[in-house]
Amino acid sequence: MRIIVMGSGGTGGYFGAKLARAGEDVTFVARGEHLRAIQAGGLSVTSATEGSWTVKAPAVERLDGLPAADLVLFCVKSFDTESAAQTLLPVIGPDTGVLSIQNGVDNEEKLERIVGTGHVLGGVALVFATIAGPGAIQHFLLGKIQFGEMDGRDSSRARAFLAACERAAIPCELSREVARTLWQKYVFLVAQSGMSALTRCPAGAFRAVPETRQLYRLVLEEMAALARAAGVDLGPDIVDVNMRNLDALGANAYSSLHHDLIHGRRLELEALQGHAVHLGARYGVPTPNLFAVYAALKPYLSGPPQALPV
Repeated sequence: MRIIVMGSGGTGGYFGAKLARAGEDVTFVARGEHLRAIQAGGLSVTSATEGSWTVKAPAVERLDGLPAADLVLFCVKSFDTESAAQTLLPVIGPDTGVLSIQNGVDNEEKLERIVGTGHVLGGVALVFATIAGPGAIQHFLLGKIQFGEMDGRDSSRARAFLAACERAAIPCELSREVARTLWQKYVFLVAQSGMSALTRCPAGAFRAVPETRQLYRLVLEEMAALARAAGVDLGPDIVDVNMRNLDALGANAYSSLHHDLIHGRRLELEALQGHAVHLGARYGVPTPNLFAVYAALKPYLSGPPQALPV
């Protein structure tokens, strides 16, 4: 399968390297020192559960002149969705699928506006991996993909990618209810990322404090109300399910939002907590706790706040 990995950071780099190692025709899209390192020595993965390996595969910054892809694994940060989608246009053929496994629930709409109707698939990546350095990926835990066509149909391109993942030993599951799949992750991720970034603590620390645990639950309750307002049925016990998910996390589990915050990087705050607050305003759903988390993190949106002159 000819696969373009758009965004070769932790998530794209990890899954792309597994697909390339299994023999799929993978091209990585990257930039800067990371791109040059992949071009020179390949992409290396060090996994806490799978050991270490290096794959040699093409890596480019632009896709001009390349043949159409069978599938694009779209893994860029949410704030780069539109610009990265424009980069894809040279490799979008009549049947090319563009599978977003980004954080958030509105990337698919943005993608479709640029690459065209019928190309976009939605999905979630259940994984925690980061760039350890140029040409190097550090994988910490998990590594599953859930995805499907936006209209729930059974397509040959979805089946082909499912088979590629099976060959690459990537746990993968087809979903006939992609909106529900996206929201299931979104509800949990907004709470987990927000609380780990806000407290600068891992799950084991903040879940042990009654007040912080209660705030986590209140955020989940607001997220569940937003899902209902959006017409997505997550079941009556979605809050309790996610509190159990919190308790099942490793004590040292953080989030990508926390990782970006402590490293002074731009945050996906608008796609996560910000989008939820905006949905609350749209649907008339009160979100005071979500707003508090969002407002407290907003000064770090573009990196560390700059000191003001005295």
